[in-house]
Amino acid sequence: MLENIFSRYPKEPSSLVMVLQDVQSELGYLPAEALGEVSTRLGVPRSRVYSVASFYNVLSLEPRGKHLVRVCMGTACHVRGAPLVLDAAVRELGVADGETTADKKFTIQSVGCVGACAIAPVVEIDEEHFGQLTVPKMSKLLKNIEQKGEEGA
Repeated sequence: MLENIFSRYPKEPSSLVMVLQDVQSELGYLPAEALGEVSTRLGVPRSRVYSVASFYNVLSLEPRGKHLVRVCMGTACHVRGAPLVLDAAVRELGVADGETTADKKFTIQSVGCVGACAIAPVVEIDEEHFGQLTVPKMSKLLKNIEQKGEEGA
């Protein structure tokens, strides 16, 4: 199933991160079976593959929702209200930080820094940045995304 991915990279440990990124792009997340195949094909101990897969925020061992909502909790965002924005998203979506909604539409994740401090607090949704968020703006943003999804369904 992943042969196409493995054919693009040298069969060596230095390919690990690139292969994991491509596997996740293909499957939507990194299931245990795929990690085992990566370990075997690249000659990397399974423990090292899991270590790398769990270290990077962009990689996920669990299926994620259609929309990934990342709330920046870096210093600038934190002092400008990011915890309140995160709480608003958690309430709006009905799941805790790090969880995916039952309908698989949203995954919410707090992250260390998205590098957009000038417009703090910042939320990244599907790689698009939204800055100077407030609790009402966060709720409205999520509702707009939900509505767009229903219109496209």
